[in-house]
Amino acid sequence: MTALLMAPVVVPAQDAAVEERLSSLSAQIDVLKEAKELQNKRIEALEKQVSDLQAQVSKPAGDYASTDELKKVADAVREVDKKRQADSENVADQLERIRKAVVGGGMGRRTTSTPAPTDTPKTTFDATAPHMEHKVESGETLSAIIKAYRDKGVKITQQQVLDANPGLKPEKMKVGQTIIIPATAP
Repeated sequence: MTALLMAPVVVPAQDAAVEERLSSLSAQIDVLKEAKELQNKRIEALEKQVSDLQAQVSKPAGDYASTDELKKVADAVREVDKKRQADSENVADQLERIRKAVVGGGMGRRTTSTPAPTDTPKTTFDATAPHMEHKVESGETLSAIIKAYRDKGVKITQQQVLDANPGLKPEKMKVGQTIIIPATAP
């Protein structure tokens, strides 16, 4: 009998342990369910991000021109190229005219800035011919310079000095200016 009495006492103790285990397992299951729900939410958020990224990748980034805009740009480039070629040909033609003018005798180039009198033959200065160089000093005039050279025995005329110095204006000579005297010393 004692064995019988004891048997019912052991069973409720085992039931309590099982019940406590079941409670603990139930709590762990609840924690796992919450963790699973949290993971599902994270997965959904990640799926949305992946979807958004795929949409961005499929769209071109930046500003792109349409086909019509590209055609307009191509036409404008062709037009500019035509103008460039025309300008190049024009420059080549002008250079050829200049070359012909230089080779062909200068097309009436003038050697002086003032016209020569028609009754006096014009002389031109040859840079290889004997000559002297004179630096204009303060107070000097062309007439005074020529007279000084004549006094030294140099045969020179004002016209020869003007011909040797194209563009020389006797009234506008400057101090330090070099003029050519086309003659030799005695």
